[in-house]
Amino acid sequence: MKIVIPGGTGQVGTVLRRALTAAGHEVVVLSRRPAGRGEVGWDGRSLGPWAEEVDGSDVVVNLAGRSVSCRYTPVNLKAMMDSRVESARVVGEAIAGAARPPKVWLQMSTATIYAHRFDAPNDEDTGVLGGAETDVPDYWAYSVRIAENWERELEKADTPKTRKVALRSAMVMSPDRGGVFDVLSKLTRLGLGGPVAGGAQYVSWIHDHDFVRAVEFLTDRDDIDGPVNLAAPTPLPHRTFMRALRTAWGVPVGLPATRWMAELGAFALRSDTELLFKSRRVTPGRLLARGFTFTHPDWAGSAEDLVRRARG
Repeated sequence: MKIVIPGGTGQVGTVLRRALTAAGHEVVVLSRRPAGRGEVGWDGRSLGPWAEEVDGSDVVVNLAGRSVSCRYTPVNLKAMMDSRVESARVVGEAIAGAARPPKVWLQMSTATIYAHRFDAPNDEDTGVLGGAETDVPDYWAYSVRIAENWERELEKADTPKTRKVALRSAMVMSPDRGGVFDVLSKLTRLGLGGPVAGGAQYVSWIHDHDFVRAVEFLTDRDDIDGPVNLAAPTPLPHRTFMRALRTAWGVPVGLPATRWMAELGAFALRSDTELLFKSRRVTPGRLLARGFTFTHPDWAGSAEDLVRRARG
């Protein structure tokens, strides 16, 4: 197949591009700074010659959007919103104008769309969308609005010949440098891999191999559209998550961090504590119901595999 990946130069795009290319597909990445073979320039906002790559392609997987690994200032939050909404809108315009539109459009979304909760998991049918939680910072609601507006562009795009799926993805765990697993691993090896703010908040995640397999599954299954949670079936509290990561690295101790310590650490890393504090308890209801089988369903085994690959 010919697969076009707008915004495919980040960590998730690298994982997907590598696997799909190895499987024999033709992969074209749309990038604001194209750097080599298989990359085509675009600005993420307006139609241009890049739209010719979409016309006649089989699949579009839109991953475009400013990284969430930043300080959540008003300027950065607006950039996150604009980059996601504008790129989804213009991808929809390219598909709508194609003489031979792709059969499926997989649009990246996020598990952050769900509420901060501890009591029950969020699946696609019974999950509670966030934005109205109490006892959380007001700007967390903006993150939810970003996700909602992102998906709204997908829904309203006039692409009747193209099936549309919103990928409500949890954190994709891969051993690639600079990804979330790499960052958490570095902290763990420094002895800083303990629970943060008590560690009761849930962590949702997906192994990179299962992320790729889920994308392939959703591409092949003509009977699935709308939102789909891309998350392993076993979200777990942060304290348990970090304990398993320490075990995988052979690190016996991880210093805990209070809320204010985590705030200082996030500031030093130019990141935001929402990524640590929000309880993301997300389960893949629709994938499981349609027969998808996870090869890495539990975190302890996944952490061991990822550590082994990172060391290799």
